[in-house]
Amino acid sequence: MSTAIAEQEVSLINLGTLKRKKINIALFGKGNVGSVLIDQVLSRKAEIAQRRDLDIQIFSIADSKKVYLGNGLHTNWRDQFLNGGESYQVEKVIAFAKAQNLQNLIAIDNTASSQFVEYYPELVKNGFHLISSNKIANTKDLDFYSELRHVLSQNKKEYLYETNVGAGLPLIDTIKLLHLSGENITRIRGVFSGSLSYIFNTFSEQPTAFSEVVLKAKELGYTEPDPREDLGGKDVARKLLILARELDLTNELEDVSIENLIPKELRKVNQVEFLERVSALDIPFQIKKKNLGPNEVLRYVADLKGDLMKEDGGLLSVRLERVSKNSVLGQLKGSDSLFEIYTESYGSNPIVIQGAGAGASVTARGVFGDILRLSDKIN
Repeated sequence: MSTAIAEQEVSLINLGTLKRKKINIALFGKGNVGSVLIDQVLSRKAEIAQRRDLDIQIFSIADSKKVYLGNGLHTNWRDQFLNGGESYQVEKVIAFAKAQNLQNLIAIDNTASSQFVEYYPELVKNGFHLISSNKIANTKDLDFYSELRHVLSQNKKEYLYETNVGAGLPLIDTIKLLHLSGENITRIRGVFSGSLSYIFNTFSEQPTAFSEVVLKAKELGYTEPDPREDLGGKDVARKLLILARELDLTNELEDVSIENLIPKELRKVNQVEFLERVSALDIPFQIKKKNLGPNEVLRYVADLKGDLMKEDGGLLSVRLERVSKNSVLGQLKGSDSLFEIYTESYGSNPIVIQGAGAGASVTARGVFGDILRLSDKIN
């Protein structure tokens, strides 16, 4: 090959690299989901660059104490964070992006922080699109919810949160499309929690103490470190409220009727004490199990119904129910979540969306999907 041809080929490669769309990501929260997401992005980075002409760069990683700022991560990113991190402030991330003149900015929230969501509007005003697995922003009071969307619209930025409900399942997009197309959704019902799905699928079918099933779910990483976050029902209530608001309903979190599965005497003790006394749940749940019919199982069910054409017409509840083993909910296995979407057009036959509903890998993959969807929307 002549020198001239070789130089021409190198020039074409460089031109292709220059034309490649570059996405710059600031990732907040490097716990289970955040860490898995970083590993997923880095492992697919070269393939995505080749197949989609997309260069994904994570320029910042932050936890509640430290933030790493740089021009790209390597597979040894944990060492980069450990050795190159500085004291954490959101303002430092914004300032770094401006100083480096970074474009196509995405802030990803993989925290569970109610404080961090207060920075969403500021991030948007400073050029960031948003992706979040954190449910809190979408379940705060309607004033915040509406103001955030106003700021997004004003600044022409996107906010994706598919993993808020159903981990990586294509649920929120489906409901949005149905609603925007004018389909009258009349009811949404299902098992929204992968952790509670595993707990009651297992407990209903196996001769195991309830506390043992809860601890096994925790060991498998299905529950939060404190299983009361799941058993209290508030997490499921948040998911239900998010879906209600996608239908333009004006419900608040306090409108959701929640059955808390934790005995009152264990609700305010610390996590260590709760785990030491978790066997206190065994007798009450054994009684519930004993009272089941011959063809029944227990499921923790979220239900949105009422006059869903009226802004204030939604009736929201999350509670433990006895369902037939032969029903769609009764046939759930493992940690699957399941959503039944009833519409006027489909009548009594709901659209059913079912799949893995728990685990860091599943949620991280869903966030990764949001990154790719958002990258397609960014010019």
